[in-house]
Amino acid sequence: MSPVSLVEALRAAGCVFAEEEAELLGGAARDDAHLAELLARRVGGEPLEHVVGWAEFCGLRMEVGEGAFVPRRRTEFLVEEAVALARPGAVVLDLCCGVGALGAAVAARTPGGVELHVADVDPAALAYARRNVAPYGGTVWEGDLYEPLPASLLGRVDVLVVNAPYVPTEEIGLMPPEARDHEPRVSLDGGADGLDIHRRVAAGAPRWLAPGGRLLIETSARQSPSTAAALTSAGLRARVATSEEFYATVVIAEA
Repeated sequence: MSPVSLVEALRAAGCVFAEEEAELLGGAARDDAHLAELLARRVGGEPLEHVVGWAEFCGLRMEVGEGAFVPRRRTEFLVEEAVALARPGAVVLDLCCGVGALGAAVAARTPGGVELHVADVDPAALAYARRNVAPYGGTVWEGDLYEPLPASLLGRVDVLVVNAPYVPTEEIGLMPPEARDHEPRVSLDGGADGLDIHRRVAAGAPRWLAPGGRLLIETSARQSPSTAAALTSAGLRARVATSEEFYATVVIAEA
C-alpha cells in the first residue's frame, strides 16, 4: 500500500491527523499484509495506541494494547506536579496505575531515582505496567486499591499519584467511541457522581502516607471541590492546581 493511499484511507475514516497516523502505522507494520491488518483495525475504530502497541507519555514510550487505558496528555500535568514534590529516593506509589505510565514517568524524571510501587485491579493493564516500570525497578501489586500493598509500605509513601476513573456512569456514553468501546469500563466509570473511587482513595490514604507525604489525584474542574472535600474529610490538607496548557486539574493533599 502506498503512503498516499494509506493517508486517504485514514482520512476517509475521519482520522484528523491522517499523515501522522500513516507514518506510525507504517513504522509498526512488519510487511504490507501486516500494514493492511493494522489499517483495518484503525479504520474500524480502535485507538491508534492500541493498534501500534505504544503511547507517548512525558516523552517516554509506554506499552499499551487491547483492553488497556491509554495515558492522556493532560495527565502529564500531574506528573510535573509530582516530580516537583519528589526527592531522590522517595517512595512513590502509583495507585489505579493502569499501564503504569504515571509511576514510570515520575521515576524517570526524578533525579536520583525513586522507590517505585504501582498497583491496579486489572491484570490485563498490569501486564503492560510490568514492562513499563521495569526500567525503574518498579514493583507491581495486583488488587483493589490499597488491599494488595505490603504492610512495609504503611506510613512510608512520600508521593502517591492517582489517576482513578472519574467519569460519572451516565456520561460514559458521551465519551468518544475510542474510549467507551475499547478501553475497560473499570478504568472509566467513577460511579454516579464520578467520585466513588476518589472517596475510597482519600479514606485510605492517611495510613499509607509518610509524615508530610503528598497525594496527587487527577479530577475535573467541575468535580475538584468535591474531590478536595473528600481528602479534607480524611484529615489531609488539600489544594487545587490547574493547568491551561494541559487543560488539567489536580488536587494535591498533604498528610
